[in-house]
Amino acid sequence: MAIVTFLSDFGLSDQYVAAVKAKILGVNPNITIVDITHQISTCDISHAAYTLQSVFREFPKGTVHIVAVSPSGIHSKKYIAIKLEDHFFVGEDSGLFGIISKQAPIAMVDINKLSPIESTFDAKDILAPVAAKLASGGNIYEMGVELENITGFTPTIAKIEKPQIAGNIVHIDHFGNLITNIFKDEFQHIHKINKECPFEISFRKEKFTSFHQKVGEVGEGECFAFFNSDNRLEIGINQGNGSQLLGLRINNQVFINFKLEE
Repeated sequence: MAIVTFLSDFGLSDQYVAAVKAKILGVNPNITIVDITHQISTCDISHAAYTLQSVFREFPKGTVHIVAVSPSGIHSKKYIAIKLEDHFFVGEDSGLFGIISKQAPIAMVDINKLSPIESTFDAKDILAPVAAKLASGGNIYEMGVELENITGFTPTIAKIEKPQIAGNIVHIDHFGNLITNIFKDEFQHIHKINKECPFEISFRKEKFTSFHQKVGEVGEGECFAFFNSDNRLEIGINQGNGSQLLGLRINNQVFINFKLEE
């Protein structure tokens, strides 16, 4: 099955999403198009990267992913197609594709180099046709000029300094839950080398000495902290907006302090 996913900051009140889909189906009407989301914050590359990174592996290998989110203040744009972890990605060379995986792409091409297209709607006129051709079995190297590298981007990462992990909130979801850049394997590694010593999770005035397994372990209006399905530390309020009620925003810090024996 030919699958193309579509992620953008276009919103849903205009015709833009439908126009891109129409272009794809014009190339191959048998393609299945799946919307990841079109509610990415405008020009927010970090938001787009987090969303794509969290979900693309759930799709079958060979899926093509269109990303139509352009960073602000960029006037000279380069559009690329890459093959990464047996998936294809088509979008602007903004640095986003450099942080969605720890692996390096095995193929990279500039898709608007051989026959440049001038357009006011790049997602429809440049990205969509290439995505449709890739989903239909096209060779990525026939889509453009081969590249040696793509733009890098440095995400906010947790600082691990014995006996503490200092992380940041990197995403706030629709429910107001706060997702951090502290990963389960990082915690387990530090915890293990410190002989599974006691620890404390702290943010604002909240403190926990253990993780919850699920939201339902706490009562309505109470705070929870657990490692979610992406193995990231997530914080929230059961049946409440954690961001608003806890006063936490993007980039605010979250700590895990390990209580070492004297």
